[in-house]
Amino acid sequence: MSPNPLFESLFSNSSSTDSQRNAESPASPGSLVSGAADKRWPRFTSVFWRACCVGCFVALLLYPTVMFLSEVNSNSDIGFRGEFGNETSIIDAASWSLRTSYHFRPEKNWMNDPNGPVFYKGFYHFFYQYNPYGAAWGDIVWGHAVSRDMIQWVHLDIALVPDKWYDVQGVWSGSITVGDDGIPIILYTGSSYSAEQTQNIAYPEDPSDPLLRKWVKDHENPVLRHPRGIDFKDFRDPTTAWKDADGYWLMTVGAKMEKTGLALLYKSVDLKHWELQNNVLHAVLGTGMWECVDFYPVPVQGHHGLDTYIAAPTMKYVLKASLDDDKHDYYALGSYDTVKKTFHPDDTARDTGIGLRYDYGKFYASKSFFDPEKQRRILWGWVNESDSLVADIAKGWASVQAIPRSVWFDSKTMSNLIQEPIEEVKTLRGTRVTQRDVKLAPGDVVEVTGAVGGQLDIELVFDYPYMTNPAQYAQNRDHYDCNQGGAAYRGVFGPFGLLVLADEYLQEQTAVFFYVSYSRYHNKWTTKFCSDQTRYINTHSQILSPLDCSFSSRSL
Repeated sequence: MSPNPLFESLFSNSSSTDSQRNAESPASPGSLVSGAADKRWPRFTSVFWRACCVGCFVALLLYPTVMFLSEVNSNSDIGFRGEFGNETSIIDAASWSLRTSYHFRPEKNWMNDPNGPVFYKGFYHFFYQYNPYGAAWGDIVWGHAVSRDMIQWVHLDIALVPDKWYDVQGVWSGSITVGDDGIPIILYTGSSYSAEQTQNIAYPEDPSDPLLRKWVKDHENPVLRHPRGIDFKDFRDPTTAWKDADGYWLMTVGAKMEKTGLALLYKSVDLKHWELQNNVLHAVLGTGMWECVDFYPVPVQGHHGLDTYIAAPTMKYVLKASLDDDKHDYYALGSYDTVKKTFHPDDTARDTGIGLRYDYGKFYASKSFFDPEKQRRILWGWVNESDSLVADIAKGWASVQAIPRSVWFDSKTMSNLIQEPIEEVKTLRGTRVTQRDVKLAPGDVVEVTGAVGGQLDIELVFDYPYMTNPAQYAQNRDHYDCNQGGAAYRGVFGPFGLLVLADEYLQEQTAVFFYVSYSRYHNKWTTKFCSDQTRYINTHSQILSPLDCSFSSRSL
């Protein structure tokens, strides 16, 4: 079935036609730069430095919001057609202006985990946990949207609803696996009347439909129930299945035994009938319940993705778990034993749940997928924001998804992953606004003109300081923590960075900053990338505005 003209027009390859700007400003050590203001609304972008870096450059790329404030009257309402019904919803202009415009989100109500991202017949499909009835968690279904580029999205009808005994309390998280016949299959967790967590299957009603608009649940559901020794409430979130070297399909389901988090392992010949294996893929003491487990290979060289699960020296494996106890995503790098079907971390001190994290901000329940169109690994993650339930209900929506990221192995450090926003995000960039030869003194707060907006892409590049004997500056600051006084903490080489979402007098501001220290133990520079939101809340709405930031360390 060919997509209709609506989808052809919305998913063209043209870039945004909105007026967009960006700025680039050279900076000297020890200074701060700040952005312009609108008297009625908070000033949005500022940049600051602390005397610590040499040869620093700042680039600000301005993206407009869905609707500029100047285009609507602050007392007016905005109407749009109901996304999952025929009613027209009314949202006040101030609430609309606070919405993100290039982070994925439904137009209204609650959203959480990303589910089953997949590329199929020319479209990127994105499914997500969604409450169609309100801005709080509950009544969970699978929302569904499609895109040509993961930037412009069209929302489709709900894919899965809780209409069977085994999922009547919610169609919870899961994954999509493309079978040998090229047809995608949904594996998902259902919550029954008794709150038992079961694993279930759904198929596309019409596999020839590139939009996958209708799904049918298998009549043999549930295909899996909790095994002996696992509590019926601790058995959820099946992974994307993979074809192993022996020709069998394998899949993991997150679970726990007492305080040990683990990835149960199942084997199948047809993606429908699953057999629990005697061993687990992996387990880590003291990590608690593992949610949304993800397991995938990465090449040790290059930025491309892989979808082949073999044991080879040219590959590493990533095992990620979302810890229910602290709501953070942890991953470990290691090897995969294709005979014993087990994961082995390279460093047990940095094992899943106790070592590396994808993101040190609000980023949870992440899900990756292999993009066959561009041969890359893409990572999605849920940003649950910081607003209260009262604020969410008032504004009519809750949560966004982080910008999808390309993920690859860091061949320089050999000990972590590198993440960058997908290349398609660059299509949103407009004409660059440049400021040069700016003289900045230590402690300065200097305005960057031409950088006003609610949606900005800011690139910050700095060089590590050159010191003949850097260890003399280490002192006791090797173990600086982002919670160690926030942006107010002062050290030899930090903090320095950005002030964003700032008002005219800097009484309201959010600091996004770096702190550089020299580790005597590791004999190298280390960088902390932090944010301090203690001085920001939108006075017009009392709504917190989280930031989506990433940090990539280049060759030093």
